[in-house]
Amino acid sequence: MLEESGYSKERKFYWIDKWVKMTGERAKIDAKANNTYIIYNTENGWVKEYPNGSIVPFEKEHNGKDI
Repeated sequence: MLEESGYSKERKFYWIDKWVKMTGERAKIDAKANNTYIIYNTENGWVKEYPNGSIVPFEKEHNGKDI
């Protein structure tokens, strides 16, 4: 098995970290282009991040419906 970019053989799927980061960055770009927000999980729970950089807690219940 060849080693790529100096990573050890112990970590078989090292490329996933880079892919996840790129996916998150792409989501932010799309949210900004469409004037919407992204939702992700933090240590304190789920949050919404708006294109202007503001981050607010995500409430699971919307108009009396659990989403």
